[in-house]
Amino acid sequence: MEKFDVTVIGSGPGGYVAAIRCAQLGMKTAIIERYPTLGGTCLNVGCIPSKALLDSSEHFQNARLHFKEHGIDLKDLKVNLGQMISRKTKVVKENCDGISFLMKKNKITVFTGHGSFLTKNTLEITAADGKKTQLETARTIIATGSKPSTLPGITIDKKRVITSTEALNLTEVPGHLVIIGAGVIGLELGSVYARLGAKVSVVEFTDSIIGTMDKSLGRELQKVLKKEGFEFYLKHKVTGVTVKGKEVTVGAENEKGEKVEFKGDYCLVAVGRKPYTDQLGLDKAGVKMDERGRIETDGQLQTNVAGIYAIGDVVKGAMLAHKAEEEGVFVAEVMAGQKPHIDYNLIPGVVYTWPEVASVGLTEEQLKAQGRNFKTGSFPFKASGRARASMDTDGFVKVLADEKSDEILGVHIIGPRAADMIAEAVVAMEFRASAEDIARISHAHPTYTEAIKEACLDASGKRALHI
Repeated sequence: MEKFDVTVIGSGPGGYVAAIRCAQLGMKTAIIERYPTLGGTCLNVGCIPSKALLDSSEHFQNARLHFKEHGIDLKDLKVNLGQMISRKTKVVKENCDGISFLMKKNKITVFTGHGSFLTKNTLEITAADGKKTQLETARTIIATGSKPSTLPGITIDKKRVITSTEALNLTEVPGHLVIIGAGVIGLELGSVYARLGAKVSVVEFTDSIIGTMDKSLGRELQKVLKKEGFEFYLKHKVTGVTVKGKEVTVGAENEKGEKVEFKGDYCLVAVGRKPYTDQLGLDKAGVKMDERGRIETDGQLQTNVAGIYAIGDVVKGAMLAHKAEEEGVFVAEVMAGQKPHIDYNLIPGVVYTWPEVASVGLTEEQLKAQGRNFKTGSFPFKASGRARASMDTDGFVKVLADEKSDEILGVHIIGPRAADMIAEAVVAMEFRASAEDIARISHAHPTYTEAIKEACLDASGKRALHI
């Protein structure tokens, strides 16, 4: 039985990054992945393929709506969905192959099969053909990620009633796509198919979209997506989904208790994700879970069993690839006796619609709930020269700062390249910058990031220059 200093179960962003950092720190490292390719949900059926399709559909929408304005005339524009899916598959393969290369480069032993605990220090890997292999490990990192959730009364047949996984491989553009859930996954995949010509109806139980973010972002995004043809049905409780031939009927009740139906040819169930801890043998190792099926950990991400750690979607916190990566590095360095830190308040959230949405820190609603005194600064992209040049004038930057100290408490962006722009806010807040600090930093002109400077000028004395 081969022995390792540390073994990682799961090769998603948290798992493979943890393995690399462990190897860099001199540990003999193994990684177990149940699927034939490395990279987990993110690289195979999540972040990467969805962004590939979002980019492809965005190109098509720009060609259809904006190229003429730019002086580019096209004839016979049409969607080749097969080629879009093929390109997406190629992007996924290149990324997964890159992870395999990194495992070899860092001399990490890869086991393919389902990993589970036999004892605290003994793991068993069951291959697809049933062959079993065992290894001994001093420490283990559980990084098995999550899988799509569903609702009572809904049967996901993976043909007409689908999850995000199946939505990435459709062979036709839906005529009418009904989406249950107005979170990140539903809106991103809804954007893909709305741009390609599908009618998209979003059925949401709460009173807002992207509900975990600042409410102002949800309101603005809803306005923009309505212009793209989205229909939103908020405060609707889904009661069931039925399939008859190629028609899907989603039954719901509105806030008045009235029964309503939505008929389409596909229904995407996008109501969140749940930790993947099935058949890991956690009971054999003595690892505890909470009432929501998440693995319990302490401040160093160690479980109740010494030497067993858990990171990413299987522990509490936002289910984000970059959060899992930070935790993977954190655990590796803790094992090596270092003193790393993670400020969970400064892990950004992003929605890759267009315009993009990005947020870090506290929302206005959270600050009000805390009774904290704060000030607000904002700047609309319609006043940005760079945004006018690219015809991306929807959205704004909103900065929240402490009323007395001027320290930045939250930055919320909806606009072009918000996903990239939010990094400036993360850096600023990591060093506890004030709005005045950012307001006095030179930003290249013309750039989208000038909107952050202007919002900080607005927050720090209502001194915005271009509005």
